[in-house]
Amino acid sequence: MSKRKPKHPIDKTSNSVQQAMTGLVLATSLAAMPALAAETAGVERSYHISSGTLSHALSQFAGNAGIMLSADARLTDGKTSQGLEGEFTVERGLQKLLVGTGLTYTFTAGDAVAIKLAESSADVSTLPAVRVEGKAVYDSADPYNPDYNRRNASTATKIDTALMETPMSVQVIPQAVIRDQQAFRLQDALKNVSGVQQKSSNGGTTGGADAYVVRGFELGFRSNYYRNGIRMQKSSADFANLDRVEVVKGPASGLYGRIEAGGLINVVTKKPLADPYYSIEQRFGFYDYYRTEATATGPVTDDKSLAYRLDMSYLDSNSFRDNVFNDRIFFAPSLSWKPTDRTELNLSVEYLDDEKTYDSGLPVTGNRVAPAPISRTFAQQGLADKDSYWLVDFNWSHSFNDNWKIRNGMVIVEGDANLQETYADGKAAVNGDTPRGAWFGGLGYDTQTVYLDLTGKFNTFGIDHNMLIGGDYYHQRTRDQATARALDTVNIFQSMPLFDVQAAMQPPFGYSAIEDNEWFGVYGQDEITLWDKLHVMGGLRYDISTYGYGYSDQNLALAGAAYDDIEENNLSPRVGILYEASDWLSLYGHYVESFGANNGRQASGKPFAPQTSEEFEGGIKTSFFDGKLTSTLAYYHLTKQNVLTPDPVTPNLSVAIGEARSQGLEWDVSGQLTNALSMIGTYAYTDTEITKDNSGVQGNRLPYAPLHSGSLWMKYDFQQDFLKGFSVGAGIYAAGLRYGDRDNSFYDDAYARLDLMAAYRMNIGKTRLTAQVNINNVSSTQYYIQRATWSNNPAEPLMAFGSIRLEY
Repeated sequence: MSKRKPKHPIDKTSNSVQQAMTGLVLATSLAAMPALAAETAGVERSYHISSGTLSHALSQFAGNAGIMLSADARLTDGKTSQGLEGEFTVERGLQKLLVGTGLTYTFTAGDAVAIKLAESSADVSTLPAVRVEGKAVYDSADPYNPDYNRRNASTATKIDTALMETPMSVQVIPQAVIRDQQAFRLQDALKNVSGVQQKSSNGGTTGGADAYVVRGFELGFRSNYYRNGIRMQKSSADFANLDRVEVVKGPASGLYGRIEAGGLINVVTKKPLADPYYSIEQRFGFYDYYRTEATATGPVTDDKSLAYRLDMSYLDSNSFRDNVFNDRIFFAPSLSWKPTDRTELNLSVEYLDDEKTYDSGLPVTGNRVAPAPISRTFAQQGLADKDSYWLVDFNWSHSFNDNWKIRNGMVIVEGDANLQETYADGKAAVNGDTPRGAWFGGLGYDTQTVYLDLTGKFNTFGIDHNMLIGGDYYHQRTRDQATARALDTVNIFQSMPLFDVQAAMQPPFGYSAIEDNEWFGVYGQDEITLWDKLHVMGGLRYDISTYGYGYSDQNLALAGAAYDDIEENNLSPRVGILYEASDWLSLYGHYVESFGANNGRQASGKPFAPQTSEEFEGGIKTSFFDGKLTSTLAYYHLTKQNVLTPDPVTPNLSVAIGEARSQGLEWDVSGQLTNALSMIGTYAYTDTEITKDNSGVQGNRLPYAPLHSGSLWMKYDFQQDFLKGFSVGAGIYAAGLRYGDRDNSFYDDAYARLDLMAAYRMNIGKTRLTAQVNINNVSSTQYYIQRATWSNNPAEPLMAFGSIRLEY
């Protein structure tokens, strides 16, 4: 629920309150079943409702009792119920559920009940009933929540903040969208965010360790991917325990330290629930696609202070690409303990074992991707990358009172990979001939993160403050040892010949490297509110950052002997302002600076200045239909400085004077147009240019980012009795021409693709059964996920997959 303050007192029955109540009701999906007045009043029924949020308990009760239940959501927000176990009449059941809440009820018809305040004053307690069938108020963590909209997010400020009060562009892809689109890869979710493009990296069509481009700038393979606000080594996210994806546009060094200019992608995982919930789902589709997901969560102790969760998945899939497959096992147990109302401890573990083919895609011929069959690969059967990691996440928090809270945590990741990869080693000739290379070796990595935050709310001279003070330590170490070999010359228009794998794998290892990233940062932020409408945010972060690298063409020992590091310190400020012109309209603007990639050393040994960026952004945010439909329209001007470019005096050396600029408009909208119609849509105008460079590319567009791109996904839930439970959905995803490198030497044409969905949900006792079918790229539109002249992955053609899900 939104944390925004209500603009009108709830004890006045004004027209505005009546309008607000229209979309804030509790009702049951079984409310279409009529109940006689006598039955409603006197018949006992059996109930098994666990303690938890009051809204969830009332929704369950109404469904079992077959009554129409309405309430202003502001009455139930934040309240809990002890639950209901046994046989009760409607009246006795409601009385027990509402014990200690300060609320009572009234019958407005034989089968309609309104929740109201318990005060005796008529003008306070009278709340007109609103009859809305099949619409319930859900907690944001409720696994049945169908809402496409989220009113709050924490990634932009590290504090749970209403998006209508956040002076930045933040987009949230909630669980409902992920579920309806049957997303299982990060790119499946990010297609619903404006200004985000996938850049092919190491994942190919099966997904995994991919890079992304936001607002025209690359985020990088090993950066700008976060889990619960903690930086991860690689962008590998299994969706079994993923609740939502939050994307912050623009530089974010003010809270997160060294980071690329375009933005930040943060996946938020699911937490244990106090109410029992179990689910199992089986998906199956084209190209031998099989995916199984299972979840179990609920209380461990009777008082529900200790709760558990276990999420698991198994993926077994081939591809439309020759010799490409993906096998993955993932499990994630977690515990949450609340020894008191003010103290919480959380422990979660993840293990992933991933085996998949490295798919380098297709090379370029001339100024286009080679017109080879899109099934053609350089992969040889039997070769695969094997990647696994363990993650341990422990955190705790304690609220000293209603205003002050401390949070502390640590995250440790240990991973390794065995790589067996083949690829085109350059552009293809006009006749299709291209050199083929191979990379065989191992990769090990580990990361440690520790953080400590203190948040506080206070008032000075009538000014409200929401303050954050904190610090973090991050260390990442990578060890690579591999051999890169030229194998042979092949023709992209013909089947790939076999080569001697064992001979190609033999030492010596021609590439050995050790890489370290380490920093300590302290930060402060204050969000002040004036006159309940004007929000001003200011923040600073100071980083002490060290980057080290050692390389040898023989072994890791010599790479360690050659290891050298560079220390760089940086201050990153940001300031934002937002004015709530009305309940439905906010105007905002911000200025931020960011601390980006390390540039290495000059020939003299002196380090180059690190890459930096700055952004100006302004926009409007809207909220319609009582917050059910929200949108953000943003204009931004983003500049990245200190990019390396050839020295004009000594061309074989570099200077840090390069610069690139991106500016444009972005529009994102999500939520409900009606109780039956949900939508999520985007549009981005991304005007990029290399503004300073000495290599002949000044004036070119940045690669991978189209000038125009957009999407629109809509889902309709049938409300008619004879079609109850059916849903249909459709989405269009489009992008303009995209260049594949800084030279603008090749490009891919504009494209548009169509996705479809249909689902049917029914209740079998206490179990919900969902059958669903998704068809992606209905017309098999051909386009490419670009990377370089030697590597561009064709997008999936027509892909259909279905699923059966049981939830209890």
